[in-house]
Amino acid sequence: MTASTPWGRSQLAMIYAEGVVSHSTSGHGGFHLSPDRNLLVDASVRSAGGWYEEDCEWAIVALTFPDIFTGYERRCADQIGKDTFPAFWEKLRGRQLGPGESRSKDRATFERNHAGDWIVISAIASSHHTGMTEVVATRGGKREFNQEERRFLIPDADYSNRSSFGFVIDLDVHALYEGQSSFLGWSASAA
Repeated sequence: MTASTPWGRSQLAMIYAEGVVSHSTSGHGGFHLSPDRNLLVDASVRSAGGWYEEDCEWAIVALTFPDIFTGYERRCADQIGKDTFPAFWEKLRGRQLGPGESRSKDRATFERNHAGDWIVISAIASSHHTGMTEVVATRGGKREFNQEERRFLIPDADYSNRSSFGFVIDLDVHALYEGQSSFLGWSASAA
C-alpha cells in the first residue's frame, strides 16, 4: 500500500482494522483513520485529518479502539494517555487522576504552585566554589527574552535533590551570588 503521509511517503503499512492503518516512513510514522473511524475519536483529541503520529498520538487511537491492540500496547497507551492527554484519559475512564499519576498534570501543578518563585533555568558545577552549583533562575522558570534573571550558589547536595520539574530557590536558604561566574560570557551586570 503506497500512501502520502504527513511524515513523507509510506514505506510500510499495517492494517489494524478496517479504517485503521499504521504507516512507517523513513523518519517517522503513525496511524491514519478513515473519516468514519476518526469521528469515533473524542473531539477533544481528534485530528482533523485523521493522522496520529507514532510518539504520543498513537495512544489516542489505541485508547479509542482498544480491542485491536495487544495488552502491552494498551498498557503503554494508557500511560501515555495519563501523561500526555490527561483530560481525555479522565473522561474516558470516568475518574480524576491523582498526584503522581500524570506527568503533565503534576507539571501543571508545580508550575501553578511556583509561578512567583525563582526556578532554576540553567546550572553549572562551580569552578570557583567546590561542592557548589552556580545557577541562573527566573520567576516561574520562564525563559522569555526580557525575563529578569538572578544567579544563586547552591550546595551540590541541595541541587541534586531537585524535582523532575525544576529546582525552586528558597530565598531563606539560598543567597544571591554576585561573584565570579563559571558561565561562559555571563556577568553580574547582565542580570
